[in-house]
Amino acid sequence: MARTTVDVVALWAALNAERDRRAMSWRQLAREIGVSASTMSRLANRLKPDVNAFAAMVRLLNMPAETFMIDEDNRRTEREQPDLVAELAPLLRARKDLKQEDVEHLEQLIASAVKRFNADRENRES
Repeated sequence: MARTTVDVVALWAALNAERDRRAMSWRQLAREIGVSASTMSRLANRLKPDVNAFAAMVRLLNMPAETFMIDEDNRRTEREQPDLVAELAPLLRARKDLKQEDVEHLEQLIASAVKRFNADRENRES
């Protein structure tokens, strides 16, 4: 049976992006989430949050918990990554400083960049 755990690095990165967006300190963000500042410090040091802190964090991010869950058995092997545009789209759409047309333009730019990166990678490998 696969063992699932929290992808602490991805969670911390998402929280850091949200903290930057809100122009808050880590202490302020911790207060907003409802956790201690030391919980945020432990997260920065790649230690897993407790289940209640994790729930509060994903709630603040307005993202599904599954976004930050990984299968420990597959961690050591190269896992198929979710589509980058599909993964970023909810984050872009949640931004209050972007109009719908801005979001669509950014999605197109990212998709174009990913397509180029993949083509370059395939050319190097062949």
